[in-house]
Amino acid sequence: MTEDLQIALEIAELAGKETLKYFGQPSLVVEKKRDKSPVTIADKNTEQLIRTQLNQKFPDDAILGEEYGDAQSKNGRKWIIDPIDGTKSFIHGVPLYGVLIGLEVNDQIKVGVVNFPALNIMYYAEKGSGAYKNFSRISVSDISDLNEATFVFTDGKFLTEHSDHPFEKIKHEVGLLRGWGDCYAHMLVASGQADVVIEPEMSPWDCAALIPIVEEAGGRCFDYTGATTIYGRGLVSANANISDHLLKKI
Repeated sequence: MTEDLQIALEIAELAGKETLKYFGQPSLVVEKKRDKSPVTIADKNTEQLIRTQLNQKFPDDAILGEEYGDAQSKNGRKWIIDPIDGTKSFIHGVPLYGVLIGLEVNDQIKVGVVNFPALNIMYYAEKGSGAYKNFSRISVSDISDLNEATFVFTDGKFLTEHSDHPFEKIKHEVGLLRGWGDCYAHMLVASGQADVVIEPEMSPWDCAALIPIVEEAGGRCFDYTGATTIYGRGLVSANANISDHLLKKI
């Protein structure tokens, strides 16, 4: 384990404890951001904690976060963070939210950490070293038939809205369709508990921690153009066998 990953794990654990101070509290105040998405004091305070810790450990590294924007890198290194991915789950007392910390080095994501503090589960990976869940190695499933696949989504609109997108008919081909969404869905793919997840809209802080974990577990991540990037349109995570089928469709 590199120092980068070790420190990311330590900070993710501290941040997770910070979120638990607010989780399940009926007095939690929910505000609306300009894009109408919800935000709470838990999001803001947790991101501030992560930023403070990273600045102390890596003063020359840039930080990009959901709540407090971007800082320029002096050395080609950028930490990309989401203090609470799944704020809607968090607000409703659902424990499937996560603290996300990713490290981008010269435009490549090298480290990913996803902490589910309410579940006491930590996923993590760094390029070339495998993916882990609470210190146990994980891998994606080997299912290759969509008719047997578990397909996970976040937004219920995916079920009711119709479009000409290539993924529209995929939801009718899969064996099981379930709404275990946000970062939790991608970690289910990484650990072989689900086979495909499709997110229609993603920001860099939503993707950065997820991609190295899924890929090191033997899966693939790509946007709607087929590119593996945190700056693209949406994000698909899938095991290697089903990925080829999905890429042909898009």
